[in-house]
Amino acid sequence: MEKRLTVAQDCRDFVHSLRMRSRYALFLAFVVVVFVFIEKENKIISRVSHRLKQIPQSLADANGTDPALILAENASLLSLSELDAAFSELQSRLHNLSLQLGVEPASEAEGAGREQEAEAETETEKPSRPSSAPRRQRRHVLLMATTRTGSSFVGEFFNQQGNIFYLFEPLWHIERTVSFEQRGASAAGSALVYRDVLQQLFLCDLYVLEPFISPVPEAHLTQFMFRRGSSRSLCEDPVCTPFVKKVFEKYHCKDRRCGPLNVTLAAEACRRKDHMALKAVRIRQLEFLQPLAEDPRLDLRVIQLVRDPRAVLASRMVAFAGKYETWKKWLAEGQDQLREEEVQRLRGNCESIRLSAELGLRQPTWLRGRYMLVRYEDVARRPLQKAREMYRFAGIPLTPQVEDWIQKNTQAALDSSGIYSTQKNSSEQFEKWRFSMPFKLAQVVQAACAPTMRLFGYKLAKDAASLTNRSISLLEERGTFWVT
Repeated sequence: MEKRLTVAQDCRDFVHSLRMRSRYALFLAFVVVVFVFIEKENKIISRVSHRLKQIPQSLADANGTDPALILAENASLLSLSELDAAFSELQSRLHNLSLQLGVEPASEAEGAGREQEAEAETETEKPSRPSSAPRRQRRHVLLMATTRTGSSFVGEFFNQQGNIFYLFEPLWHIERTVSFEQRGASAAGSALVYRDVLQQLFLCDLYVLEPFISPVPEAHLTQFMFRRGSSRSLCEDPVCTPFVKKVFEKYHCKDRRCGPLNVTLAAEACRRKDHMALKAVRIRQLEFLQPLAEDPRLDLRVIQLVRDPRAVLASRMVAFAGKYETWKKWLAEGQDQLREEEVQRLRGNCESIRLSAELGLRQPTWLRGRYMLVRYEDVARRPLQKAREMYRFAGIPLTPQVEDWIQKNTQAALDSSGIYSTQKNSSEQFEKWRFSMPFKLAQVVQAACAPTMRLFGYKLAKDAASLTNRSISLLEERGTFWVT
């Protein structure tokens, strides 16, 4: 009887032992699983932190960004650092617990093989950041100008070439959606917004425009892309989809009827083209473009187009008559002085153009070989020669298609009546302003913009006779000095 009781007790002890061992094994397995999970999470956090730290220098170093933006960036990095430290501490505790339980940590068990795998993954991810030497020499050309400088006409030099994806004033949408002051911190903020959108556009990320288009596109379709008809790339197949009846497109294609613009198809067309070009009259400060010039994904070429400030004002007073009522009233009433704020605005515009040009002509390292200064007057007198110079500067072969367009559109008998016309009798056009501008008005421009005019080689008119006398040139000759 005692023997039977002993056997029963031994069985119960054996079962109890098995249960304890099972619980221990389950607990041990749970610890190992948690440890592996933490390892993976730690690895992901470390990668994110590493990538964020690879972001270029702070915006303050590049362009004097608002300190609030810098604080936000540093705060995100600080949060990641704290998370990384917390995971490291937890990893250490699990490591000690594993040693106490007699289990070898997963990271040590895998040893060098896992390290090699991690290195291989890192190397695999690195190519996601494009090389500074792309396989094909894709150029990104920015025609930088101000309003009424002939930029629509010069922009056609690039729009007419079939292997260039050209956009006409895409930043117009940002200006219409986001309000900025003309001076101070707000002006700097607008320049940063324009620059960042510009960078994405050069990378064919056309979706960046969608939040600024009103109304916002639905399913990436819009009828409100500004001046779509001025970009051949947006009116060609396959971007030109079948026409949709009863759908009004404000800025429709000129030579064919297309459906609403499909932003996805446009972005794909951009990537298929060999080069990308756009014109912008809303980029005023050349220094803000430094991050684009240093972006290894881009091969930026900046062509700054300038024009005689007197001609620019004369053209603006016709094209934007409502904005110049004060000037017209001053001229009509014969008052001695114009309102000071009007003169200051004119002087500020001239100064921003001059400062950008001086920076470009100084050839800082980041801009060397990437900047060209062109006067509209030189383009008007010798359009084909200047087109060849611009294409040579951009590193893009000029096609006969562009040459034919220039020949046909610069020798018209009469200029088109449209204020945005690109058909010019250009050799006659560039000096028309001289014979309609009162000398009194020319004096105001010369006083406000004298430093800018001297830099670009525009001579000051001494009196009304010299202003209207065709035999007196108001333009100094310039040579290859303008290409740097």
